[in-house]
Amino acid sequence: MIIVTLNEDRYAYDIHSLVKAFYPEQEVKVFVEGTKEEESSAGLPALFVDFKAEGIRAGIRDGREKTTALQDPSDRVNVKNELKRLLYGLLSEETGKCLPWGTLTGIRPTRIAMQLLEQGKSDGETERYMRDVYLCSAGKASLSVEIARREQRILSGIHYEEGYSLYIGIPFCPTTCLYCSFTSFPIRAWKNRVADYLTALEKEIDFVKTACAGKVLDSVYIGGGTPTTLEPEELERLLSKLKATLDWSNVREFTVEAGRADSITAEKLRVLKRFGVTRISVNPQTMKQETLDIIGRRHTVEQAVDAFLMARREGFDNINMDLILGLPGESLEDVDRTIRRVKELSPDSLTVHSLAIKRASRLSQWILENSIESLHNTEETMEIAARGAREMGMEPYYLYRQKNMSGNFENVGYARPGKAGIYNILIMEEKQSILALGAGTISKAVFPDGRIERCDSVKDVGMYIGKVDEMIERKRRLLEG
Repeated sequence: MIIVTLNEDRYAYDIHSLVKAFYPEQEVKVFVEGTKEEESSAGLPALFVDFKAEGIRAGIRDGREKTTALQDPSDRVNVKNELKRLLYGLLSEETGKCLPWGTLTGIRPTRIAMQLLEQGKSDGETERYMRDVYLCSAGKASLSVEIARREQRILSGIHYEEGYSLYIGIPFCPTTCLYCSFTSFPIRAWKNRVADYLTALEKEIDFVKTACAGKVLDSVYIGGGTPTTLEPEELERLLSKLKATLDWSNVREFTVEAGRADSITAEKLRVLKRFGVTRISVNPQTMKQETLDIIGRRHTVEQAVDAFLMARREGFDNINMDLILGLPGESLEDVDRTIRRVKELSPDSLTVHSLAIKRASRLSQWILENSIESLHNTEETMEIAARGAREMGMEPYYLYRQKNMSGNFENVGYARPGKAGIYNILIMEEKQSILALGAGTISKAVFPDGRIERCDSVKDVGMYIGKVDEMIERKRRLLEG
């Protein structure tokens, strides 16, 4: 465990995130000096941060330390950036590590680039800002600008203020994967409540019709969980309700995550096609069978291949595939083999995830039993995936990060021209309101004055069904601002 003590209760979250990025295998705790928690941690490896009127001092107990002066202590943004650069320098010298994203620990680094470009900064000026202020590597700074420019083009024509997008969560899965922390319930245990869940969703859909009357619906995304755990008639019930209730005249994208190969059938794909789904995901995560067995996917590599080819035969011309880098035991050669198998299938887009270690997932326990050294994600594995995507004619179009990501890298979506996932960009850039229906979902309202407000729905399926009227009322209050 690593303890960080502060002389004032300031920027504890940012400090924790940055220290954790350097020491992913360690538990990190941040305390204020003199508290009972700090006193009980005596003797453990410790860092300290002292805030003074004239500057900040940070160091390692009985070791190296650094200081920085503050020109304007009242400027909170500048103080935070100075603090993080100071701490980064200290930890980089101590560990010998350079983090690819520098001091950035938030999930939306491309938003910074987007905002600078919208202010009239050139690509070069924006890249320099990312390197100088946040200590990003030249490669990540360049990637941020490339993606921000592409996002601007893809989102042109989206109705930001007078429109909205819709997310529908189906929280059921065949099994729960080792790394998963999303709201997910085994479909076999909930078979008898699916109809009740759909009834609750239908009430929320009726609310959306009223609450968003006169607004433009730009994109619809059905995710999970695994939406294709629903039976064909259940999918038909949900999709027919959506199509009959809402105005689809301006919808630019309709995505359904087919996801798990063990949930996909030709009959289900035909239902999706008949109701105008334009984009689906078939997500193998890896093409190594031993890894699939470890992470609990419960399907074979060949089933994933067959599911993809089945979707092609049913007429889908915009199919995404998800991969995860840094899965247990996977080597550089394993990633290379996976990319070669994916290239043979030639999907229309590829989302490359860096494994994120979530406390709520079973992966955390697996690491305790097998050590974090079993997880390998490097610049080389990221480059293998990026090169493979570009060889398929794809370009990076959106990016986000998560806490505790393997290798401190990122998730990147690659797509062929015209095949980018619009909803994926909207959820990251927070430029449009998104109403999210179902258990465990989070709605987001973006107001003209720049405010962004959120409200969530309860995660438990049974509680969601019983409290759906309360979930609707939460959304009503959210939209009223």
